[in-house]
Amino acid sequence: MSFRNNRIDSLSAKRRTEYRLFISHSWSYSNEYERMIGLLDDASYFKYKNYSIPSEKEIDADTDEELEEALREGQIKPSSVVVVLAGLYSTYSDWIGKEIRIAEEENKPILGVKPWGSQRTSDYVERHADKMVGWNTDSVVGGIRDLSP
Repeated sequence: MSFRNNRIDSLSAKRRTEYRLFISHSWSYSNEYERMIGLLDDASYFKYKNYSIPSEKEIDADTDEELEEALREGQIKPSSVVVVLAGLYSTYSDWIGKEIRIAEEENKPILGVKPWGSQRTSDYVERHADKMVGWNTDSVVGGIRDLSP
């Protein structure tokens, strides 16, 4: 086997076969979330499991504390990367802030994704992200791969 083939095998062995993602978002801005899912679904040679909460399957919790614990245990803890859509609404969303805090407490890398078609991003997300990328397939997938343990 040639050196080149060994190198490719070595690089392939380092890549996950499936990435576990929690995509933090606001249901008030669900179009961005849906575009991100489409971007990931269309990415070549990229498989992922989405630990985000679909709008039709809300978490059954009576208090904010129960909801926060359910997010921690069921969505963020099993994820390998937390992806945060960094639109300006992220700065003002209490829950996105809580999700970022939980990710930090659980030592989960945070990938900030700059808003599609916009020059302005959330300063809050930029301060907490381990890496910021643009809204395109190569950047997002590359960021996820770079941050995955």
